[in-house]
Amino acid sequence: MLHRVIYASEAVGATGASTLSIAQILGVSERNNRRDHISGCLMFHGGHILQVLEGRRADLDRLMRRILTDPRHTGVRVLSDMPITAGLLAQPMELCGDPATLLQRIGLACISRVTANEAEAMLDIRKAA
Repeated sequence: MLHRVIYASEAVGATGASTLSIAQILGVSERNNRRDHISGCLMFHGGHILQVLEGRRADLDRLMRRILTDPRHTGVRVLSDMPITAGLLAQPMELCGDPATLLQRIGLACISRVTANEAEAMLDIRKAA
């Protein structure tokens, strides 16, 4: 059975602030997620991170333990953790482009205040585009 975990966190230091840091994160994440059969979508905006992950329960639990101890994150908040009948994500790791527009479409200025329902709505909007 597949599960979906959505979490938000605050980026530490230069995490997500430069093209190089984003490329490094995406490269390592894609390799690890491919190995673990996890799909993911990552958004950086205003010093905050929002990520959607889909995969098997044990694989997601292992990944979340790594994220919780990753020094590039602080204040990790799990917004949603639920079983799903089908995944919405097709790639091991995707970067969500134009986060400001996506946040604006659901009426938010920053990821720091996003709720589980708003994160799901952004996922739906992104998939419909």
